[in-house]
Amino acid sequence: MSYSYSCKDFPGMEACPGKFTAETESELWKHIELHAREAHQEDPAKWSADDQNCVKSIIRTNWSQYACNTRRPSH
Repeated sequence: MSYSYSCKDFPGMEACPGKFTAETESELWKHIELHAREAHQEDPAKWSADDQNCVKSIIRTNWSQYACNTRRPSH
């Protein structure tokens, strides 16, 4: 499973092309925070609880392409 985030999905950031995918949610947050600092000159440590919750709600989980394609043993 992987986790992904598209900056354009955050309200007011519709023009931002930033998209990130990582193996863990923790790793993804590092990418999101670095992007916020470098691309938007924001300090993620100063984000409100509402902003943090909005980011969390935008994070998507992506199952491996093989997760649904595995064969189950027949009974």
